[in-house]
Amino acid sequence: MKRATLILSIISLVGLASCTTKASKKVNPENVTTAEIRDARANLLPVMTFDEPNYDFGTINEGEIVNHTFTFTNTGNAPLVIINAKGSCGCTVSKWNKEPIAPGATGNLQVTFNSNGKPNQQSKQVTITTNTEKGKEILKIKAMVVPKSNAIMSNSISK
Repeated sequence: MKRATLILSIISLVGLASCTTKASKKVNPENVTTAEIRDARANLLPVMTFDEPNYDFGTINEGEIVNHTFTFTNTGNAPLVIINAKGSCGCTVSKWNKEPIAPGATGNLQVTFNSNGKPNQQSKQVTITTNTEKGKEILKIKAMVVPKSNAIMSNSISK
């Protein structure tokens, strides 16, 4: 028993003695400089700020193809690059400028919604893959699509 206590005491003393070395002496100054440069660059990111991130087409007839152009500004401090823009289904198509957008400059992203085969309330989103901090930005569109059978009836009644 005394022997076990003595061994545990020696192990504890060795452990405590090894912890007295200052960690700051182990830090490589070159790594500190590299980390400071990396952290300074991390603040240089583009920010994609939309005038309106959501758009409502209102009531449209099934089969109509409608467009909306979203306008955005790069409010960050690095060039903004749009890598991809993809709709939540095949009914949305995006067109955008492939060139980098400088800080303070504006850009446009056109979204097309084809309502064919999509009656009633529709809510879709476009996911934009960018070089912003989040990496993805989301736009939302919606429309109330009058089904073809209702659209034909309402047109014949109004005549």
